[in-house]
Amino acid sequence: MTQPASRSVGHYQYEERDRTFLQERINEFEGQVRRRLSGELSEEEFKPLRLMNGVYLQLHAYMLRVAIPYGVLDSRQLHRLADIAARYDRNYGHFTTRQNIQFNWIALKDVPTILRELAEVDMHAIQTSGNCIRNVTSDEFAGAAKDELMDPRIHAEIVRQWSTLHPEFTFLPRKFKIAISGSPEDRVAARFHDIGLLARPGENGPLFRLFVGGGLGRTPVVGQELFDSVKEEDLIATLEAVLRVYNAFGRRDNLYKARIKILVQTIGLEAFRKAVEEELARMDRSAYRLTPEHVAQIRARFALPDLKAPADAADVLEQHRKADPVFARWVASNTHPHQDEGHICAVISLKTPGAIPGDVTAEQMHGLADLSERHSFGEVRVTHLQNLVFGHVRKDQLHELWQGLKALGLAAPNVGLISDIVSCPGLDYCNLANARSLPLAQKLGARFGDADLQAEIGALSIHMSGCINACGHHHVGNIGLLGVDKRGAETYQILLGGDAGENAAIGGILGPSFAEDEAVDAVARIVEFYLGQRQKGETFAAMLKRCGLKAFKEVAYETV
Repeated sequence: MTQPASRSVGHYQYEERDRTFLQERINEFEGQVRRRLSGELSEEEFKPLRLMNGVYLQLHAYMLRVAIPYGVLDSRQLHRLADIAARYDRNYGHFTTRQNIQFNWIALKDVPTILRELAEVDMHAIQTSGNCIRNVTSDEFAGAAKDELMDPRIHAEIVRQWSTLHPEFTFLPRKFKIAISGSPEDRVAARFHDIGLLARPGENGPLFRLFVGGGLGRTPVVGQELFDSVKEEDLIATLEAVLRVYNAFGRRDNLYKARIKILVQTIGLEAFRKAVEEELARMDRSAYRLTPEHVAQIRARFALPDLKAPADAADVLEQHRKADPVFARWVASNTHPHQDEGHICAVISLKTPGAIPGDVTAEQMHGLADLSERHSFGEVRVTHLQNLVFGHVRKDQLHELWQGLKALGLAAPNVGLISDIVSCPGLDYCNLANARSLPLAQKLGARFGDADLQAEIGALSIHMSGCINACGHHHVGNIGLLGVDKRGAETYQILLGGDAGENAAIGGILGPSFAEDEAVDAVARIVEFYLGQRQKGETFAAMLKRCGLKAFKEVAYETV
């Protein structure tokens, strides 16, 4: 049964002034591109201009990063991304850990045309790069999850509008990242953001826990709680005050010490809090007050799905599970409980064992867009773990969706399991990387690709990055791998014990780095040790805490 799709379900619907603004911005950048191609602008002069429009110069070509605010797409947008992949790239796109999509083989001359095609479906690349406030990320199950306390998407949109081309914060000391969730389970890695927000309902409106100074990269830091109950009306004022303090006192003389995490560490949380409170006291708070009327206006530009399902929807799903054990395995790993008893959230793994994490072909994108029209109101969410989500699937239609995903080669039953690997593009594309990460991710995915083995191992995350900038979030994987250059050779350092959730932790380094194939074998020995020594029901993190890093180190290096 086909559901009629509303193009605004799940995200903000543009007004005409939004579209006019995009056209003006594209016209401006088109002139800048023309001047660069003619030689009137040098690459050094052009760099800050292209970065403001999401264009990077990588090893082999230009890369365009397209914004997906709080990770929500509609089917027409996904169709358009597929068209761009086929026409201007090499027939695929790469979904990132900031819920964006990257095209890695773009010709500079085509960028203005691509931006116009994106604008036709209310998309852009503004503030996906540069020292500004980047794409605001959110919980991939927002507005759907059974355990949700509050839907954070409305406030994510409000923060997006406040931060876009903010006149004070266009050239910050360094890039700035904000995440927001409304779930009791931290599904956005809030403590590893410059600002992390966890929303909950209060007696007189929403309240926000605000974490500050988290981040990965060269100096990984767990963010600290600055305020525990920011009122909705004070949300934008508080964010403004935090950014003002950072903009005024953040280091600009040292690239490696320019993030807000270094400022908070240097002066201490109490001094930082005092500076923010003093800034708030100087501000005209009324000018920043987020009124219920304003929130209601934004909420009105989101369409809600019509969650009607047959009374026997859950029974039909159970019948399909009993009849097909392969489908049952996929349901067990790739779904999440929905607020409505007749619906379920379906996670589409972009980590088929042996494939490149986060990559999707144009044909697959077209197919997913069509499936979303039939099964999820034309809505698709991107996760910060490089997967996709259909947020509102009728339980009686889940088996049909799964069959459609199988036809696209996207039915891997491995979400949250060891082959659900998070990885940056690494040295295959990035001129900052020290080592390739994608071939190693493919080898690890293939090594642990057996579904029975993955089920035996249970929940265990692998994250990998090609350099210390940590775009693959290697610090927070249960097992993390970092590409390092050892006398001109690509090698990989292993970390254990990372956690991006409520029990936020940075992985501990095991020791010297491994060559690529040695790293695969070392991870295999670590996993075998875990399987052999764990107690009943014991997680990898719990066993690591019980046995200690040294025991795992001895296993990892025993044949090296």
